[in-house]
Amino acid sequence: MSRSFGLAATRPSAIDSLRAEDASFALQALSILGFALLTALGAQVRIYLWEVPFTLQTLSVYASGLYLGWRNGLASQLLYLALGLFLPVYAGDGYGMSYLLSAVSAGYLLALPLSAATAGFLSKRWNGTTGSVLSLVGASLVLFAGGVTWLHYAAGHATWFESLDKGWLRFIPVDLAKILLVSLIYSGTRRVR
Repeated sequence: MSRSFGLAATRPSAIDSLRAEDASFALQALSILGFALLTALGAQVRIYLWEVPFTLQTLSVYASGLYLGWRNGLASQLLYLALGLFLPVYAGDGYGMSYLLSAVSAGYLLALPLSAATAGFLSKRWNGTTGSVLSLVGASLVLFAGGVTWLHYAAGHATWFESLDKGWLRFIPVDLAKILLVSLIYSGTRRVR
């Protein structure tokens, strides 16, 4: 079995230039903007079954951390949140500061930058397939911790179990599929030398 399926890949990749601290300003700016726009696009694909929708935006959030590293992954998601202050790019029907602070899903939105940063930080050393999966599991835990906490108070759920059920447990199968998909794509693109 190749070591690339382990926690850390054995050789550097061309993709690593996106995460490099000495990458050109233009490359970093375009990467940050690109992942912010991908997150906005993914947020428009949504299915509501209860208060919090299923969306595709977490694919871009997770990928931004893996591809851009903690700092630029964080920046891309902060840019996404900033865009939502002026444009309808969030998964809900509104935008602006009042929407951001009143939506029941606002905790997930506010956790996006920390989730991307977690993925980027953990994947600095864990850049093999297994390491990428574990990095994204950590990012997922950060995302859902912020989301469920906010959801509990914003939706007025009677119990924490209701919030955990509607805000996390029902999402686990889909989120694990997203984690595996992003990890496999990232591992595949890391093979480009």
